[in-house]
This record gives sequence, C-alpha cells and structure tokens, in this order.
Amino acid sequence: MPTSGLFSRNLKKTFPIAVRGEGCWIVDGNGRRFLDAAGQAAVVSIGHGVAEIGQAMAEQSAQIAFAHTSQFHTEPAEKLAARLLALAPPDFRNGGRVYFTSGGSEATETAIKLVRQYHVETGQPERYRIISRRQSYHGSTLGAMSVSGNVARRAPYAPLIPEWGHIAPCFCYHCPFNKTFPECELACAEDLETFVREHQTETAAGFIFEPVVGATLGAAVPPEGYVAHIAATCRRNGILLIADEVMTGMGRTGKPFATQHWGVEPDIILIGKGVASGYAPLGAVLASARVVDAIGGGSGAFMHGFTYQAHPICTAAGNAVLDYLEAHKLFERVNTAGKNLSEALSRLEKHPHVGDIRGMGLLVGVEFVKDKATREPFAKSENIAEKIRQAAMAEGVLTYPTQGCVDGHRGDHILLAPPFTISDEECALVGDALASALAKVFPS
Repeated sequence: MPTSGLFSRNLKKTFPIAVRGEGCWIVDGNGRRFLDAAGQAAVVSIGHGVAEIGQAMAEQSAQIAFAHTSQFHTEPAEKLAARLLALAPPDFRNGGRVYFTSGGSEATETAIKLVRQYHVETGQPERYRIISRRQSYHGSTLGAMSVSGNVARRAPYAPLIPEWGHIAPCFCYHCPFNKTFPECELACAEDLETFVREHQTETAAGFIFEPVVGATLGAAVPPEGYVAHIAATCRRNGILLIADEVMTGMGRTGKPFATQHWGVEPDIILIGKGVASGYAPLGAVLASARVVDAIGGGSGAFMHGFTYQAHPICTAAGNAVLDYLEAHKLFERVNTAGKNLSEALSRLEKHPHVGDIRGMGLLVGVEFVKDKATREPFAKSENIAEKIRQAAMAEGVLTYPTQGCVDGHRGDHILLAPPFTISDEECALVGDALASALAKVFPS
C-alpha cells in the first residue's frame, strides 16, 4: 500500500483498512473479521451495516441536504429534538430544548458557553468557572480540555488551557482518600463542597461530570448517594450541574441517560456517540427549562454557533437510529446483554493480574494490576493495556485500551462497549479472546 496521505492518530503505526461492517463485526481489506467489542469507542449501539440508516440519510439529502440554522430549522432536527426531550428527565420535557452539534467535544464547548451566558443573563457575570474532576475526559477541543482532568492529554497543551479547578475523582477501586465505602461518607462528593468553600464561591458557574466515568477510569460506577450529593451541593451554591453523557447516554448503561439510575435531574445533559450510532457525526446539548428560560427571558439569543449544527442529514440519521432502537427494543436489551458479557468475563476475575471488572449495562472496564492484593499498577513503560489490545485483536476481538486510571500516568485498563445487539455467543468470544490475551501477555 502506498504511503498514506491521512494525518493519522499515530504516524508511526499502520492501520488496517475497514471496508465493511456487519452487526457486531468489522471486516478489513484483507477479508479479516473483527468482533467490535468496543463499539468503536462506545459509539456503535445498533450495530454496523444497518441499511435503513443510510437510506434515511439518502432520502433526506434528496430533499434538502443543508440549511443554515441562522435562517432555517429543518423537520428532522425538530423531530429528533422532541424525541430526545421525551426520553430525558421531567424538567427537560416541559420547556427544555436541544442544541445539536457535530459530536461530543462540540457539545462540551457549547455547554461551557451556555453556562456562562446563563449566569450573565441572570445577573451573575462574576460566575465563569466550570469545575470538574481529576481523571475525567470531556473532549479534545481547548475548552473541553480545560474541564478535562486527563493528565496525559492535557500536558502538551498546558500553556493554552485555563485551570478552573478539579476535585477528586469518584473511583472506589483506587480511592483518592484511601477510604472504603460506606465508611468514607462519600468523601469524594464532599470534595466539591470543600472546593466551593475554599475557593471563590461567587465565581463557580458549573460542575461537569461523567455519571459513569468512561475512557479515563474504565467504566467506574459511583457509589450510592454520590450523584445526589453533588447535585445537592450544586443547587445550594447556585452552580449548574452538567452531566456528560456522551459515552453513557442513549441507553449504554441500561437507561436512556445514566443519571436516571439515581433519579437526579441535571441542568444540562451532553450526548454524542450513540445518538447516531456512528452513522453520522452528531452530538447534542439538552438544556433544561431553567436554562432555556434564563436565555429566553433575557436577551433571547445564545451567542454561539457552528456552521453544521442541527445538520439535516445527521439528524435524519439520529431519527433513523432511534427508530431502530425502539423497533428492536434495544434499550431493553442492554441489561440482559450486559449480564451476559459480565458472565463471559467472570472467569477472568481469578487471574492474578486482573484487578477489577466493573461497569454498568454495556459499558464495562477490565483493569490490570501488578499486585492484586495491594492494587499496585504496572509501570507506564510496560504498556500493558496496549499489549492486551494487540493480543485480543490477534484473536479477532477489538477493545479500547487506556493508561493512567490510577494517577494519570500509571494504571492499565481496557473498555468494552459493544453494540446492544451483541449475542450470547459473541459475548463468549470476547471472554475467550481476553483469556487468550492474558495468557500471551502474562505467560506463566
């Protein structure tokens, strides 16, 4: 193959050419099939190669492919907005609105500016800080990186990124306070209260969090009471609560939005990835009635915009994906498929270097440790997560590896987030491939 003209993610690597997708499988240019156990970074929910999604996009393009939102709305965008609000918590259904973007990073950027304008419109122009958590990830644009707590991804761009404040992660397996739930009394949630008290409370504008931390911590689920605690802290202090559901939303954890597991209503919800299942670049910001009313009752104009926001073809894809999810009852299938996947992985728990298997629904993390008793991580230089990925890929199974879950540098895990259509047999293949990968990476 000639030298690629693509500016790839890693110029020192070569990448296979994906030519076809079929259900939970991707086929490369050599005809090799790979079970997509990662859903291509927790994106693909309905599976690859669903013909009716492309048909819906083609039909929309034949009607009108593009209309700028400064002059027109379009039917598919209006329809999808109404459907997403119907899935959301009550305060979004009655007066909420949806701002469509081209992906999750744009959704985070939009939320940052929306929170800022909310406070300006409500007579609190001193509020601008968006507080977040260490070991979080909210996107790759500079605004999104400013609220991300991923040490490695922030480091090269540190001079360009403002520091608005990060609190402790919510990560029971490696508790930053060296405590154990419930005796810890939710010290990680209390850290938000402490931060607000010790810093300039009057400048705090919003708090952004992943309900289940995806890539950076590997499907770390908060303990009972955590989400309610931080929501209460935000309410008391006039801080808007932003739930980053780019990875967890649209059914990935077994409910349309992960915050619904704890009965908490954020002020803003961010979605992406699964909203169009990878068939088109699409993300969205769901703004609650409280936020919408502040803008609508003030200037009336949100000072922000993207050329391709609410793109007719992309929102047509979103509607077609939602049609498929509903017609095939895939939201309801997530919990069952998640249990099947967990059972397939259960035999790995006895391995001396498998420290933790965690997650919710079809968002599952497997963490690898040097010492199971002490939970000591491997040295970063050993690159264990990548070695597991390569060994599993050699077995025909795709996973999503990350390093740094312990302290930003050390800590290896893989993330599994397959399509909701994954079968019992395919779950078993994932378990077999990881068992084989462990045997290769850690030969006895």
